[in-house]
Amino acid sequence: MYIDLHTHIKLSKKTSFSMEYFNQAIYEASQAGLDAIAMTEHFNTENFYHIYEQLDAHYPYREHYYDVNGFKVFPGMEIDVDKRGHILVVGTRTTILELRHRLEPFTAKESFVSFEQLLDWCDELQLLRMGAHPHRESNPLLQHSLTLLQRLDAFDINGKDLATYGASMEEQVQQLAAQVGIPVIVGSDTHHPLQFGCVRNKLDREYSSYSDIRTCIQEGRYHYEISDALPLHVKSASLVKKLLKERGDVLVPIS
Repeated sequence: MYIDLHTHIKLSKKTSFSMEYFNQAIYEASQAGLDAIAMTEHFNTENFYHIYEQLDAHYPYREHYYDVNGFKVFPGMEIDVDKRGHILVVGTRTTILELRHRLEPFTAKESFVSFEQLLDWCDELQLLRMGAHPHRESNPLLQHSLTLLQRLDAFDINGKDLATYGASMEEQVQQLAAQVGIPVIVGSDTHHPLQFGCVRNKLDREYSSYSDIRTCIQEGRYHYEISDALPLHVKSASLVKKLLKERGDVLVPIS
């Protein structure tokens, strides 16, 4: 099973959720060779709960994922923590919505949950948790203690960062993961469908449960792939995203 573990299905935090845009994103993800995504939308995105209300109205939820015409969409979030850094979490619909409820006091500007508190909640709710783009200059994770970093399940080799910083970013994240003692996965960090396919994780078989995916990662029964066309994927997506935001338009034609 090919899965992207860091994705966004809205153009930006301030953009309204659109089923048409979502469906186009899933179409492009499928065309890029993916079988599944972790929908790690920002926890403080506009009208977060509306996303789940719309998905519940349009698609069946099976075990731990939304079934979008055979394509699997696992619920998740990207969360800002105190002292900088972003954490990706993946779980069931119920546990993700419960965590989002607990994070409500931290949606105000300059209000951040502590990394330790978030990890405690992740333990309680049994969530898969990954350190997003740990070497990104604007939101690194290196300032946090080794003890806290070791409570993560993996670090994210980020598609956007690979395009921004170059191929050396892969080695830097690999080295950090080795020091901390956790695996690495890849995530496109896409906000636009054109970025799907720049990276993907190949799991050893099909999974319908996020907890089984977590075990697969922990046991190393997967590998990741980085597309030779990654710079083109990211640059194209970034340019179209910029143009759409300037126009106030979130839709793109299906090719």
